[in-house]
Amino acid sequence: MSELARRVIVALIGAPLAILMLWYGDAAMATLISMLSAIAAWELFRIAESGGHTPIAPLGIGMAAIVPLVVHAEHLGLIRVPWSALPLAVLAIMGVALFLRAPSEKPLGAAAITLFGVVYTGGLLSFAYALRYFDYAVGQAAGTVVVVFPLVLTWATDVGAYFTGRLIGGRKLMPSISPGKTISGAIGGVVATVIVAWLYQRYAMIPVARLALTPVALVGVAVTMSVVGQIGDLVESQLKREGNVKDSSHLLPGHGGVLDRVDSLLFTFPLAFVLLRWLVLPVPG
Repeated sequence: MSELARRVIVALIGAPLAILMLWYGDAAMATLISMLSAIAAWELFRIAESGGHTPIAPLGIGMAAIVPLVVHAEHLGLIRVPWSALPLAVLAIMGVALFLRAPSEKPLGAAAITLFGVVYTGGLLSFAYALRYFDYAVGQAAGTVVVVFPLVLTWATDVGAYFTGRLIGGRKLMPSISPGKTISGAIGGVVATVIVAWLYQRYAMIPVARLALTPVALVGVAVTMSVVGQIGDLVESQLKREGNVKDSSHLLPGHGGVLDRVDSLLFTFPLAFVLLRWLVLPVPG
């Protein structure tokens, strides 16, 4: 089976399943995000270990998986986690590093990478849950439309960048990190994202979620999301370069690992949450 065929099969299975979990929300969505966070954290720590670091992987993986579940429990009103409790995670990781890492194993670096892994995976992916229950999105369909917004824009950036880069080529964007990416591709990704953002607002956000951005805000959000999504992709590529690995794992045939698939979303989910909170307007009627 060709590489393209494997990519298509995985996408045809995975995409509808993910959309279904987003539609149901609640425990189903929280469980999905928890699983993805745990796998992404595992992949990240493997990359770090390949680069000579010694993260406390079991602790980091467990904490990354717990974060989305805590967000879900807080949404249901079962618990309330004050911001003042967050430093406890730092204390816990440092305490474990004290007993599990000798000075020669660089315990400070181990603790820092472990904490970074938790925030980078479970913390950032949890913004998908926050988008699903966005303040102004009333109802199941509206919440799904809002959380799919950054997914669609990220997909538009990837597709636009790929085809524009293949068609035009030209100067490389960051050859030391990602040799295949070009400046023309990056620009093409931005243009495609603006077009798709307009279409998505016109045919999904307004009629289903009853939410909209002004024309200027829509273009600004689309451009910012595209640029930041591409930065997220390059950040993960840089991490893999440091670890001297091609893919974060081989769990998804033709796609690499979970981290390879969500690298841009780790940046666009929280950005979309912030920008929509600032700029989105309810549609009258």
